[in-house]
Amino acid sequence: MAISLSVVVLLAVIMVILIRGNHIKPGPAIVATLFGFFLASSSIAPDVNQFLKSLSDTISGIDL
Repeated sequence: MAISLSVVVLLAVIMVILIRGNHIKPGPAIVATLFGFFLASSSIAPDVNQFLKSLSDTISGIDL
């Protein structure tokens, strides 16, 4: 839960920065947010969640 909340906050901050910097307009940002919202309630959501979890585990396992 902590990872997903952190990702949501990070993505929200990135979206605000992109909107304020005029790199993305509010309309497409709203569409992207709604897409994510509806994707989360679809049948593919567990697969996306598993992919992101494995990606997170892989990144955290990298030793520099």
